[in-house]
Amino acid sequence: MTLYAVEAIDDAIDATREFLWPFDLGRWARLALVLFFVGGAGGTPPFQFGGGGPSGTGSQTPNVSGIPETVPPPGGAELAVIAAIFGTILALGLAFVFVGSVMEFVFVESLRRERVTVRRYWSERWRQGARLFGFRVVLGALTLGVIGGTLAAILWPVFVGEAAVSVGLLFLAIPVFVVVSVISGLVGGFTTMFVVPVMIAEDRALLSAWRRFWSTLTGQWKQYAVYAVLSFVLQLVAGILSSIVTVLAAVAVAIPFGMVGLLGVGLLSVSEIAGWALIGLAVALFVIAVIVVGLFVAVPVQTYLRYYALLVLGDTEAAFDLIPERRAAIRE
Repeated sequence: MTLYAVEAIDDAIDATREFLWPFDLGRWARLALVLFFVGGAGGTPPFQFGGGGPSGTGSQTPNVSGIPETVPPPGGAELAVIAAIFGTILALGLAFVFVGSVMEFVFVESLRRERVTVRRYWSERWRQGARLFGFRVVLGALTLGVIGGTLAAILWPVFVGEAAVSVGLLFLAIPVFVVVSVISGLVGGFTTMFVVPVMIAEDRALLSAWRRFWSTLTGQWKQYAVYAVLSFVLQLVAGILSSIVTVLAAVAVAIPFGMVGLLGVGLLSVSEIAGWALIGLAVALFVIAVIVVGLFVAVPVQTYLRYYALLVLGDTEAAFDLIPERRAAIRE
């Protein structure tokens, strides 16, 4: 049996080279902008447990007459400020996810047509991007709900003060977290890599595209199982190489900005305002430069991974092939 995921490894390299070279700064810059949103990933912070209480070693009782026995709860104004802060953060996060969802279609269209035009592809595909956005929000909420609900059930006795944390139950919950995370990752990854191209190829809504793709997925599940394994390995290797290149580039970029920062340190003795302003400018420009370098490094990596998925998808079902001409050219 021919394994399409194995054959596509080298073909994706050829497709990436033909698309990105010779180097075109405008094309790379537009792709870097797209990947700023497409590659933007967030995560839930780890749950932290901790606590402590007052303790003393002396026999004397400290004088606490001037300390209020209880801290007054926050009033309406404070709660409004807190709610506004969290609401703003949530709105910005959702807006970023929405833009990233539409940019998925911009990215695929760029590879399909071999021309990067953000505005045009956005206007053509933003409605499908909105459906992908909704799907991602629901999938993320379900994932967090299952994990959070399981953890809350285990820790409920601690919250109500009836018992301590059960280490055994926490260990039993680990497989649940792993299974839920793997399933969520596969569903999200297959939606991005395969269902989005199906939506473009047949101009379908997301759930309709999933139903259309499902028969191909189940009919050739071995092909997609091999893809899932190889894709994980390729992403791991690509991530390591990208990190190395980005770090080396960051070191090179740090030299000139470090000199500017040292100049700011020297100015502190003359004018603290000017010195700190120069130091802050150097740090800000360094951070921006590292982000830009990281995005440019990600351009060939993400282009390769997306071409790899498109080649596998087209091999398993010709009707979903978005790059037939490029496929034929690299396989002649």
